[in-house]
Amino acid sequence: MAVGVLMPKAGITVEECVISEWKVKKGDHVKVGDILFTYETDKAEFECESTAEGEILEIFYEDGDEVPVLVNVCAVGQPGDDISGIKEGTDVPTASAPAEAAPAAAAAPAVAAPAGNMAQGVLMPKAGITVEECVISEWKVKKGDHVKVGDILFTYETDKAEFECESTAEGEILDIFYEDGDEVPVLVNVCAVGKPGDCIVGLREGEEAPAPTAAAVPAAAAPAAAPAAGGTANADAKVSPRARKTAAELGVDATAATGSGPYGRIVESDVKAYAASLPADAPVEQVSAAAAAAAAEAEYVDVKFSAVRKATAKAMTKSLSTMAQLTHCHSFDATAIQKLRKQIKANGEAMGLPNITLNDIVMYAVSRVILNHSDLNAIMPEDNVLRKYTNVHLGMAVDSPKGLLVPTIFNANKLSLAEISMEAKRLAKICQEGQATPDMLAGASFTVSNVGSLGVEMFTPVVNPPQVGILGVCGITTRVKEVNGEIKTYPAMSLCLSYDHRAIDGTPASKFMKELCNALENFDLLMMK
Repeated sequence: MAVGVLMPKAGITVEECVISEWKVKKGDHVKVGDILFTYETDKAEFECESTAEGEILEIFYEDGDEVPVLVNVCAVGQPGDDISGIKEGTDVPTASAPAEAAPAAAAAPAVAAPAGNMAQGVLMPKAGITVEECVISEWKVKKGDHVKVGDILFTYETDKAEFECESTAEGEILDIFYEDGDEVPVLVNVCAVGKPGDCIVGLREGEEAPAPTAAAVPAAAAPAAAPAAGGTANADAKVSPRARKTAAELGVDATAATGSGPYGRIVESDVKAYAASLPADAPVEQVSAAAAAAAAEAEYVDVKFSAVRKATAKAMTKSLSTMAQLTHCHSFDATAIQKLRKQIKANGEAMGLPNITLNDIVMYAVSRVILNHSDLNAIMPEDNVLRKYTNVHLGMAVDSPKGLLVPTIFNANKLSLAEISMEAKRLAKICQEGQATPDMLAGASFTVSNVGSLGVEMFTPVVNPPQVGILGVCGITTRVKEVNGEIKTYPAMSLCLSYDHRAIDGTPASKFMKELCNALENFDLLMMK
């Protein structure tokens, strides 16, 4: 039977995408993972990979067409397969057995097929071209639930953001292959959907459908084998996070249970079954030291890194181990920007202005000044290559519940101060709500990181590769200076520039900082340019 390939949902708020270019044509043979076409949202362009193997039987949309998400864009199968009902808006015709088919079937050798029809797998989405695996955050359905196309099955996260996975099939949840907290490769089946009795053999990753034989017996006819009670601890056993938690609550050693999950993985139900099998007077050896210790007050708690934390750790380690980083710290008189900020707070709302912050002002100044220092408004896509940008795509470090995220204010040099402020607030809100998409968190040519509100007076920001520079914004302190022979106090703000010494030398980096500080001290003049 032919299957449809859906237009992916590239972000929770995306409702339709535009097909940029088909990479295959009708009649081509494709495998799972082959690129079928490129498509774009209002933010970025992606590649759609095939979720089925076979021949392209029909293509329903052309280059340039706007297609709703989770709608079939083409049909894949074997020559002669029925594609009725796969195209959006068409109905499946009532099935009837052709008269000529019966004799042929009777003449065929007696080969037993799996009981019922074949269930359909739901794939872990590929949320971005570079994403290779995702972590399941929380299942919203359970085995036995009935779902429709578009129903939310579970939430999942990449190293940048959290998404919702919608069902691509209608029917009953026949099996769930992974649990909350499991890391799953993209384009791998996470569950099976179909009608009760449908065959799910071969849908689970690493499991192949058995070759049919004349003596084959439908799985439904064979009694289910009960899992062994276990009892012998195995330090090398694979245990899901939920199973470990349940084991600690029940006071048993999870590794002593017999795993029924993928590749023998021990899941929550295995731990519960093992705990129930133990006699009331089970010897203390069958209780793990960790579980026994949990009865008393724990001395510490081990917390696994989240996907975002792991990505940050990896990026920062790569940054410091592959770059020749150097940091310059400068300060400037913040009197002018403080005065402007005071005026905006008093009169901005009446004039229709957003609540412009000191960080908005700094980002505005950076977006203008850095155009005169193209070596800093750049990235190194590969060794010995510096890609200088014509416009300023400004990264903005945001502290979110999931960790550090850096959304991008694209073409910041073309935005007014008010527009930069509004875009910064919009992106920060999206990040803090866990709704940021990969395209929002990529493409920056330079980054600004502000920790001044936390009382930081000086720090060494770490460059976010492949960028070559990052500006750290510190808090305001009171300092003294001589003015016409008199010692006066003034509000001083420190700025710390970290840069890749492979791409830029100290003198041009210092010239950028000097011009930036001067622009901020004379901010009213900068806005007149």
